[in-house]
Amino acid sequence: MSSWAIRSSSASVGKGGAVAASTAVSGSTTPLTDDSAALTATRNADASMPAPYTIRGEVAGGHGDADVPCAPIPACLGSAVMTPSALPPAPGPPAPVTLRGGRADDTLLIRVLRVLLFCLTVGATVGVAGLMATFVYYAHDLPEFDDVSQYRPKLASRIFSVDGRLIGEFYEERRIVVPYEGIPRRLVQAFIAAEDKKFFDHHGIDYVGMANAVLQKVTGQTKKLRGASTITQQLAKSLLVSSEGFGAATERSVRRKVREALLASRLEETLHKEEIIWLYLNQVYLGHGAYGVQAAAENYFKKNVDELNLAEMALLAGLPQAPSKFSPIVKPSAARARQEYVLKRMEEDGFVSAAERSEALALAVEKTVHPRDDRFLDTAPYFTEHVRRYLVEKYGLKALLTGGLTVWTTLDLERQHHAEVALTDGVRSTDKRQGWLGPVVDGDLLQDPAKVDAALKAMDSAMIPGKGAGPLVEGDSVLVYVEKVDLENQWALVRAGTKHTGKLPLAGLRWARKPNPNQGWEGRKVENIKAVLKAGDVVLAQPWFSKKRFIAEAMSPADAVRKLPEAEAVSPMSPLFTLDQVPRVQGSLVAMNPTTGYVEAMIGGYAFEQSEFNRAFQSCRQPGSAFKPIVYASAIVREGYNPATMILDTPITLRDDEIGKSWKPQNFDGGFKGEVTAREALMNSMNMPALHTMQKVGTKNVVDFARHLGIKTKLKEELGTALGSSCVTPWELTSVYTTFARMGLRPEPVFLKRVVDRDSNVLEQHASPDDPWQTHAQKFSALYRLLEERPQRLMNADETYLLHYLLTQVATAGTAARAASLRHPVAGKTGTTNDSFDTWFAGYTRTLVTTVWVGYDTYEYPLSVGEQGGRTSLPIWLDFMGNSLNGRDERAWAPPEGICHVRVDGRNGRRTSDDGPTVFVAPFKCDATPEDDAMAGAPRLDEAIDKGGL
Repeated sequence: MSSWAIRSSSASVGKGGAVAASTAVSGSTTPLTDDSAALTATRNADASMPAPYTIRGEVAGGHGDADVPCAPIPACLGSAVMTPSALPPAPGPPAPVTLRGGRADDTLLIRVLRVLLFCLTVGATVGVAGLMATFVYYAHDLPEFDDVSQYRPKLASRIFSVDGRLIGEFYEERRIVVPYEGIPRRLVQAFIAAEDKKFFDHHGIDYVGMANAVLQKVTGQTKKLRGASTITQQLAKSLLVSSEGFGAATERSVRRKVREALLASRLEETLHKEEIIWLYLNQVYLGHGAYGVQAAAENYFKKNVDELNLAEMALLAGLPQAPSKFSPIVKPSAARARQEYVLKRMEEDGFVSAAERSEALALAVEKTVHPRDDRFLDTAPYFTEHVRRYLVEKYGLKALLTGGLTVWTTLDLERQHHAEVALTDGVRSTDKRQGWLGPVVDGDLLQDPAKVDAALKAMDSAMIPGKGAGPLVEGDSVLVYVEKVDLENQWALVRAGTKHTGKLPLAGLRWARKPNPNQGWEGRKVENIKAVLKAGDVVLAQPWFSKKRFIAEAMSPADAVRKLPEAEAVSPMSPLFTLDQVPRVQGSLVAMNPTTGYVEAMIGGYAFEQSEFNRAFQSCRQPGSAFKPIVYASAIVREGYNPATMILDTPITLRDDEIGKSWKPQNFDGGFKGEVTAREALMNSMNMPALHTMQKVGTKNVVDFARHLGIKTKLKEELGTALGSSCVTPWELTSVYTTFARMGLRPEPVFLKRVVDRDSNVLEQHASPDDPWQTHAQKFSALYRLLEERPQRLMNADETYLLHYLLTQVATAGTAARAASLRHPVAGKTGTTNDSFDTWFAGYTRTLVTTVWVGYDTYEYPLSVGEQGGRTSLPIWLDFMGNSLNGRDERAWAPPEGICHVRVDGRNGRRTSDDGPTVFVAPFKCDATPEDDAMAGAPRLDEAIDKGGL
C-alpha cells in the first residue's frame, strides 16, 4: 500500500501541557507560538485498517521525537494535552508531499470554487447586462401605449358626395375605427372563443411560442414551431407590422418574438383587457384589404359591424389565422369549415346555445357574403381621381393613405349618373356611325374545337368573375362565339359561354359598315350579314330578352320587324342579340353650378378602366366655333359691339406661319353675305364675321381677354384663333361659360366642400351658403366667408347680358336650335373643327353650366362627314341636362340695370317699328341703342318686354 504524509504542523507543549503548532511549507516553518516544535504527521497504511494520523515532533521538555495518534486533521489542529509516555515509537520517515494550508485538499477546492463563483458572478453580471442591453435595444422603438388615446393607427381617407354617400377611399390599410361600445358583445366573444379562450385570465404572453422561436433559431429548423399566440401578442404583432412593415414584423426570428413579447407585456401593464380587445378588433387584418371588424363587415357583407348576425360574426372571427385561406369570397368551403369551428368553440365556452349555433349554421356562406362594390370605379372614378391628385399635392401621399382624412365633395351622384348614361350612350352611338372595327377574335384563328371550348369557358368567367356561368344582364355587352351564319335567313347563331345560345339577326348589325370618314352614315347600311360575320368569330353583343326590346334598341326598327327570326321564342336563356363593339371614340363632360361654383358632375372619358386620362382636364383640344363667344365678348367690352352691330362677311386670307402656307377660310355654307349683324353672325356660327371682328379688336387683345376669362393654355396670337385653332381644355371652356351664365362674375370653382382630419379639425371649408346639405351654423360660416371673398367680376353685368342674349339666339334659332327642346331658358354654343376632329357644345341654364366634347384621342383620323357639334355633342348635352333639370323650375335671366330692349331690322342693324322676318328684338345698353334718323323719336320696347328677361 502506498502511503502519503502531510507535514502539517509542529507542536510544543508549554506550561500546562499545551501544544503549540507552526505551519511548515517547502522546508520552512512559520511559528504559531514562541515555543513551537516541528511536527510531521504521517498516515501509515495497514493491511487491516487505515492508519491513524500521527504527529511527529519534539515533546516539550526535550524528550525527542514521538508519533502521537491523532483524530482527523481538523481535531488535531486544535488545542491538545499530551504526555510523553503516550507517544509510540517513530516509524521510518516517508517522503512527504508538502502543501501550505491547514486542510490542503479542501483549501484547493475552496479556491477553485471561489474562482468558479467569481467567474459565475462576473458571467451572470455580464449576461444580465447583455440581456438588459438586448431588451433595451429591442424595445427602444416599440410603439408607446400608456393609454388608448395614443392609438394612432393608419386610417383610410374617405371621399363623400355632396349628400354624404361614399364615392372613394384611399389607404395603405383600409381601417375604420369603431368605439368599443359600437362593437357587439357577441362579436367580442366570437373572437375570444376562436383565438384566445383565456384572454381575460392570462398576462398576455405565450411562453411556449417564444421558446419554439428560440429553438428554431438555435437548431436551424425550417418547420414552423410555435404555440398559439394570445390576442395580446397578435395585437402586438399587428402594431409592429403597421410601424415596421410586413417583412420585418413577420420574420421568423428571436428578435421578432422578443419584440412581440415586450410590446405585449407593455400593453398588459398599461391597458385594461377591454381596451386591448378593442384595439385588437380595430387593428387585426381580416383579408381583402380590410383591417379591423368594421372594414371587414363592409368588405364581406356590405354592413356596419353592429348589423352583423351570428353567422357573419363567426365568419369574421375565423379569419385572423389565415385571411386568404379562409376567405368567404374566394374559398367559401374553407370559410365554412372555419365558421363551424368558431361556432363550436362558442358553444363550448357558453357564449351561444346549441339552437343558436344550429340557426347560424343554417345560413350558407354563399348567401351570406355580399362583397362590397368598388366605389371608386363604380361611382365617379374621374372625379375621385381628380380629388385624389389635389389632396396628394396639398397634404402629401402619406396623409392621404394613412391620415384618415374625411372629404366632402361637390359631386351630385344623381347628376353624375345622368352624365354617365348620356355620355356612354352618345359615344357608343357616335362610334357606331363611324363603322365596324372588326371582331375581337377573327374566326380564321379559332377553328380548333379545343380552343373553341376554352374560349366558351373563358366567356363564362368573364360574365361573373370567380363564379362561372350566370344569368345574362339585358343590354350589357358580352363576348359571344359565332357558331353558324345562316345566309338564307340572314342571322347568326351565337353562343354566350357554355349556357346561353341565341340569334343575332341582320337588323342587329346593319350599322356595321366599313369605316370611311369621307362618307356619312346615312344611307350606308349593311345589306348582307356575311359582310360582317363568319363562323368562328368572337364579337361583342348585347342580349335582349324580348322582340319588343330588340326592336326598340335596333338601329332600324322597320328592318328589325321584317328580318327577325320567327321560330324560336326569345328568353333570357335564348335571347336576341345586337352587335356591339368597344368604342374608339372618346368624350368628356363637365357640369358646374354657376351660383355656388360646385362641380357637380365630371366624366373624363368613355371608360376609366380602359384609360385614366382625364380628357375634361388634361386634354387640350381645338374648340372650333365654341371659342367665338370669347371674340365677341372682347368686342363688346373693347369696341362697344351690340347685337345689331354690322360686321363684314367677306373673304379673308390667313397665313399659317407654322406650315408656311396661306389659306382662305369659308363659312359653313360656302357663301358670303357682305354684311350681317353680330346676332346673325354668332347665331349661325359664321366664320368671316368672327375673323373680321378679331381683326378689328386685335389678336393680342382677344388673346389677353381670353386669359382674363380663365383660359390658361397658350393661345396663338393669330386670326385663326377666332375659329378655335388654338387648343383649350373642356374645363377651361366651362369656366368661361360659367362667367357668362353668372353675368360677368367668376365663381371660384369648388370640388371640395370640406376636409376634416382624423381629430375632427377642419382643414378646408369651401361650402356655399346656398348649399342645402349644410347645417345652419355651416351656412352662416359660409355666408361670412362669402362676404370676405366675393367672386371676381370679369365683365360688367350689362355687357355680359348682351353676349348672353347672342348665346340664347344660338340655342333657340341657330346651330344649336335643338337645345330649345329642353323647355328651359338656355344659352350655349356649338363647336366643330375642320374635318370634324373635335365636336363641342357648351351651354347653360341659370343653375347649371355643362360642356361636352366628343372626338378621337389623336388627330390620326377625323370623325366621319356629318359629325358636328350640333349632331354629336349637343344630343349628349340635352340628354344630361334634361334628366338633371327634370322637375325643376328654371327661371330666365332678369336684365341688369341699364339694359333696354329695341326692335331692330337685321338687314341694316337699325331700329325699326316694322315687323318682318328680318326684324328681331334685342337688348342694348340704354345709352347706346341703335338709332335711325327717321326713327329718332320711336318709343322703346322696354315696356313690351317680359321683365322676366331672356
